[in-house]
Amino acid sequence: MVPEEVRHKLSDRVFHWVMACLVITLLGTSFLPILGIKFNWVPIHWISGVLLILAVIFHLYRSLFVHGLKTMMPNRDDLRSVVGNAQSGEEGKYDLNQKLYHWSVAFIMLVLLLTGGVMLAKIDTPLWRRDPSILSDWNWGIVYTLHGAASLLLIFFFILHIYFTFLPEHRTLLVSMVFGKTQTDDT
Repeated sequence: MVPEEVRHKLSDRVFHWVMACLVITLLGTSFLPILGIKFNWVPIHWISGVLLILAVIFHLYRSLFVHGLKTMMPNRDDLRSVVGNAQSGEEGKYDLNQKLYHWSVAFIMLVLLLTGGVMLAKIDTPLWRRDPSILSDWNWGIVYTLHGAASLLLIFFFILHIYFTFLPEHRTLLVSMVFGKTQTDDT
């Protein structure tokens, strides 16, 4: 018999898929107009961005107060696995590559959310009036450059994520992100 173990709780899976949908929406609304597809993208983009900020705040709460940062922090066993020494402890939920990927995406998302949050000052919404005078033109250029560069990096990491998700040795991780449980073979 093959027992099932819970790898991802429902709230973590919902966060993952909500964030995925929001990121795809944000990437689409930012790059489709560049490719010549015309539509009113600004409201969709800023609303999705605000929702993503809220989703990330939820994730930070769960990371800090429910799971703890220890799960995502590289440890000695991770470093030993790099140099080929046997691990002294039990294998963790995430390997070193997954942890480094997570921290890389977290940094990219932080840059995107901070610069995007500042860029919200340049548009009128039902919640606030625009005030582009909060930064000089030169500083706005830095904000836009950081936002654009981080967006391109996010596309790279998104493609990388999809690629590794469909590798046969990672199939159980995909199943666990959809259904929460992964089957482990104890034979």
